[in-house]
Amino acid sequence: MRTDSSPGTLPAREHLPAGDAGTPVLDVVIPVYNEEKDLQPCVRRLHEHLTRTFPYTFRITVADNASTDTTPLVAARLEAEVPEVRNVRLEQKGRGRALRAVWSASDAPVLAYMDVDLSTDLNALLPLVAPLISGHSDLAIGSRLARTSRVVRGPKREFISRAYNLILRGSLQARFSDAQCGFKAIRRDVAQVLLPLVEDTGWFFDTEMLVLAERAGLRIHEVPVDWVDDPDSTVHIVRTATDDLKGVWRIGRALTTGSLPLDRLTRPFGDDPRDRELTGVPRGLARQLVGFCVVGVLSTLFYLLLYSAFRQFCGSQLANALALLVSAVANTAANRRLTFGVRGRGGAVRHQAQGLVVFGIGLALTSGSLAALNTATDSPAHSTELAVLIAANLAATVLRFLLFRAWVFPERREPALSPAATAHTPAVPGRRTTAPYAPAHRTTTPYAPLPQRPVAPPQPYQTTRFRAGEAADSRWSGVTDATVRSQPVRPDDTDPGDAR
Repeated sequence: MRTDSSPGTLPAREHLPAGDAGTPVLDVVIPVYNEEKDLQPCVRRLHEHLTRTFPYTFRITVADNASTDTTPLVAARLEAEVPEVRNVRLEQKGRGRALRAVWSASDAPVLAYMDVDLSTDLNALLPLVAPLISGHSDLAIGSRLARTSRVVRGPKREFISRAYNLILRGSLQARFSDAQCGFKAIRRDVAQVLLPLVEDTGWFFDTEMLVLAERAGLRIHEVPVDWVDDPDSTVHIVRTATDDLKGVWRIGRALTTGSLPLDRLTRPFGDDPRDRELTGVPRGLARQLVGFCVVGVLSTLFYLLLYSAFRQFCGSQLANALALLVSAVANTAANRRLTFGVRGRGGAVRHQAQGLVVFGIGLALTSGSLAALNTATDSPAHSTELAVLIAANLAATVLRFLLFRAWVFPERREPALSPAATAHTPAVPGRRTTAPYAPAHRTTTPYAPLPQRPVAPPQPYQTTRFRAGEAADSRWSGVTDATVRSQPVRPDDTDPGDAR
């Protein structure tokens, strides 16, 4: 896999090469908590399905997060009896914590997980991971809300699921259709960079991961699934919904303030060979125009409201100046974040200062229009004043966009890459980063070719107990990965409100 991208970006996607090697291509994680009844039939059914239908080598990892029943014994027995099964024990609860621990330490290039009840039909597993193996997508999710999905569940869960997704679409502008389906996969190179940004350790882990990936521009593939509700599910619906809403608020606030370093997740040009010769590709002018128009309309309404309010106790010129000043500060901040995609606080003061210069030009246009109106008419009507101001603001808006694009938020060219890197990855104009980011784990060593089954039976794995803070240590897996070193899992993670 190519890793010669510019600093702060993921490598360009490529199809994983086919061949023979000892590393499993797919690692399917089953997070469990007190699932002594369902664990064995789930693992054996999944193993039989993968053996019969999956063309590459695989591993099934049981992630036992602090079970208090006989689940650890069942998992240990499965590990001893089935060569492709591995058992991992964590001493803290939380589905998100278990997934992050196992995924961070796994050596497989494609990582997946599914719920132990196997509510999702396993025929969707190969379509789920195929786009990741081919290099087409970064993440893949099963969707119960797609038009061609077939779902059997009660009206209560149906309402909660659809209401939750409406909340995500309305508050976080999420475009994926189903955040809660326990049937997802991710490429390991993406997981190594994305997982350290995900804070939640419980049921909101999936949603947070998807929102961050989508906002960073990663490609999410959706697979319609057949899904049958498990009537014996132990999920606490009210508590889980409350925690999810808290997570939505936290992520929304972080996205609004620009505190998330999403630039480190961007993909470079280069997936298409034709892109490698492009040297002066401008950023999306159409998207910026749409964003600028939306912000402009809202700013104009805000300005008119302020002007009408200030006009009650001062003259038209002073009211115009005050209203334009306040709205200009808000307009610059909104365009900085929403239209031109500048995140973080770096350069914010300079941008506001330049925005005030643009404000001065707008003030000259609108003040001149008012002066001309007052010269022509001694006592103009309030509606006439508003009409003149609207016309003047339209002219100022066009000039403001041009100045914002060319002066306040100009296109920034990245430094030229070395000749070796340029041969594979072109320069990406206009990408901003809040700070250079070059993960220590990224090297130029390619993935080993994809192993094909049948392969020699591996030696039985040894069950290892570890805490969440030690999960990223690759020694537990018995395999030292020379391609990507695992990100450490936060040792101070706690999950007092875990819903399971």
